[in-house]
Amino acid sequence: MGEFLMPTLGADMTEGKIVTWLVAPGDEVHHGDIVATVDTSKAEIDVEIFEDGVVEELLVGVGEKVPVGTPLARIAAVGAEPAVVVEAAPPAPVTVPETPAAAPPAPPARPAPPPPPTDGHRPRISPLARRVAADLGVDPEEIAGTGPHGSVVRADVERAAGTTPAPAPKPAPSPPAEPDRATAMRDAIGALMSRSKREIPHYHLALDIDLHLTQRWVTRRNEDLPLPQRLTPAGVLLAATARAAAHHSDMNGHHVDGAFHPADGVHLGVAISLRAGGLLTPAIKDADSLSVDELMERLRDVVHRARTGGLRASELAAPTLTVTDLGDRGVDLVHGVIYPPQVALVGFGAVRSRPWADGDALAVRPVVTATLAADHRVSDGHRGALFLREIDRLVQTPEEL
Repeated sequence: MGEFLMPTLGADMTEGKIVTWLVAPGDEVHHGDIVATVDTSKAEIDVEIFEDGVVEELLVGVGEKVPVGTPLARIAAVGAEPAVVVEAAPPAPVTVPETPAAAPPAPPARPAPPPPPTDGHRPRISPLARRVAADLGVDPEEIAGTGPHGSVVRADVERAAGTTPAPAPKPAPSPPAEPDRATAMRDAIGALMSRSKREIPHYHLALDIDLHLTQRWVTRRNEDLPLPQRLTPAGVLLAATARAAAHHSDMNGHHVDGAFHPADGVHLGVAISLRAGGLLTPAIKDADSLSVDELMERLRDVVHRARTGGLRASELAAPTLTVTDLGDRGVDLVHGVIYPPQVALVGFGAVRSRPWADGDALAVRPVVTATLAADHRVSDGHRGALFLREIDRLVQTPEEL
């Protein structure tokens, strides 16, 4: 029926290692079932299957590291006969003629090297070797010399007496140590970001957004919600970004093989920092169709699983637009780098109390700076400005999100 392949979990993944198989040959599987855990440079990820069938054969063993796209298992249709391996028939015997073929001519014999010259009937021997031979009780005339012109040297005498120690075996070279996960993750992120800056013509825009209506709405909503379900302004910003992306398709999709492919849904990638260092960007699928409450619930879920384990391969491979929010780290402005093959990244800084002109009046308002990094092959500053303005407009009416 088909093969189950090592999935790609982002543009920075080139290979993966099977940590655990959760199925065995003969098991029936269904679309969405978790069948294996794969170790990437970033994390251990649960990998699901996207077809129904029966596991016919596991092709890669636990602990094996293979490139992306390598077949991991063979999947047969439910009820199909198991594949039968047909052995090739042995080759027919070859009849050897009774008359032997003429043997090829023997190569000419190499001339024997001339014997080393000797001094009369006594072998040449260095004075030091003669003294060592006397000390060890070895007859120099019975020693084959390896020195110049066949002379006997000290090493020949010691070898004949059996006193030369055997050379110590060289230790086998140890395999190079694999980098720890934090180092491997940092290397992968660095390589991907270098590729992004090298290949994608970035442009950057920024817009300050007044959040006083959002904060007022969030405060009222949280009065009726238990503590674990309370909302934050970040949830409103994510919801507004997703809704704006649904109307600005040139910010939501992938640039592959020289062409832009708009996405069929807004799968919002959320940059999540890990406690051991590095980050993951799982997707909240169809984020534009979620309410702020639903989006906050999904956000809490993916953050928890990113930091404790349990993310699915499809969540890491799905993002069509990434959002990074560093407001809780105290920064005001995020100059983002686009995650290939995506074409845009939205950043939010900290919410600050700032002077704000409201008509002819001056007020102090909670303000956040939203930034956009976008791909000039797909959009331009005009389109990017409209996108940021749409986010601002939506944030001013949080009750409609």
